[in-house]
Amino acid sequence: MIGQQVQQHAAAPTVAPVSQRRQRAGRRSFWRRLGDQVITVIALLIALVWSLPTLGLLISSFRPPSLISTTGWWTALLPPWHFTLQNYVQVITAQGLGRAFINSVIIAVPSTILPALIGSFAAFAFAWMRFPARNTIFFGIITLQIIPLQIALVPLLQIFTNIGLTGQYAAVWLAHTAFGLPFAIFLLRNFFAALPRDLLEAAYVDGASNFRLFWTIVLPLSLPALASLVIFQFLWVWNDLLVALIFLGGNPQSAPMTLTVASLVGSYGENDQVLTAAAFLSMALPLVIFFALQRYFIRGILAGSVKG
Repeated sequence: MIGQQVQQHAAAPTVAPVSQRRQRAGRRSFWRRLGDQVITVIALLIALVWSLPTLGLLISSFRPPSLISTTGWWTALLPPWHFTLQNYVQVITAQGLGRAFINSVIIAVPSTILPALIGSFAAFAFAWMRFPARNTIFFGIITLQIIPLQIALVPLLQIFTNIGLTGQYAAVWLAHTAFGLPFAIFLLRNFFAALPRDLLEAAYVDGASNFRLFWTIVLPLSLPALASLVIFQFLWVWNDLLVALIFLGGNPQSAPMTLTVASLVGSYGENDQVLTAAAFLSMALPLVIFFALQRYFIRGILAGSVKG
């Protein structure tokens, strides 16, 4: 009996600390879950507030002009509802936004494909091929990102005027390709350099050429980085106003949506009734592109920024 009491007294002090540790661990786990939930709620609220202007723009684009100028867009959520497609019909037909949409696609698609294609070739060379002054050339290309494009507009305009490219789509394609290549090479080179070396060396041992290795192995594995680059470059070109205005000369037959929407803004805002529809049409395709590729976006940006 005495031995049992001694053992119980000896074991009692060790039970309390274990129980206390479990309670502290439970409290930490509770506060951690609560903190995660609070952060989630805050993020959702920020996303909701951030999306309100887009929602208001969408609702206003379907409202009659008389209601747009007299009431707020949130009043359209309550009955009686007054929605119409007249704003879209007018802005596409009478204001020429349909033609401008096609022009923007003609400008944006080659201006996105060319930097991605040329940049991927150059990035593969900088990541896996050996040639003199490779790192120096790569550093020189990266430093071009800090140079404002406005500095190069006048020399480029003189060159394109001398060779007869001014006012043509090719001038805008070449300009956007040149301005987009430094970032494309930087992003893709870092991603290519992070690919498994054993995989590429095995392909070399099997007799694969550099082009075959690039086309059949590197490009399929680099889909997240390519998707991130496509999103960045497409949004940049689609929303561009300055480059298109300078190299296309404001020609309405080849003007993109940015120039057409800007022309709708009168000195006194007399075209407010169609600006909402025009603005939403101008942002519809970029939204589709982003949501279609957004699952690759974060992976590509993180891989291209922290690896290599």
